[in-house]
Amino acid sequence: QVQLVESGGGSVQPGGSLRLSCVASGNIFRINGRLMRWYRQAPGKERELVATITSGGTPTYADSVKGRFTISRDSAKNNVYLEMNSLNPEDTAVYYCNVPNLPTDYWGRGTQVTVSS
Repeated sequence: QVQLVESGGGSVQPGGSLRLSCVASGNIFRINGRLMRWYRQAPGKERELVATITSGGTPTYADSVKGRFTISRDSAKNNVYLEMNSLNPEDTAVYYCNVPNLPTDYWGRGTQVTVSS
């Protein structure tokens, strides 16, 4: 089994920054070479994909975070990070780390990000 644990969330004012981390543990060899993703879910909304990074380090982003968020990974440890800048209230959500897997993806429990003045 693989466990994913997110950290780094918190409360910030608009325009602020946070850096989220996702640390993998357990049988991490199972996720070697896999995509790693960050999702978020705001109250009353569906979970949405925020950013993806390939095993080679190629990132993709949701339009809503392009230019503000940066995803990165430590492939040796299968850890993934999300640097978030210029945060606004619409970024308020629980942020989840994800690794695609069959039959069931691996998910962390999430870390809360709240952006308000």
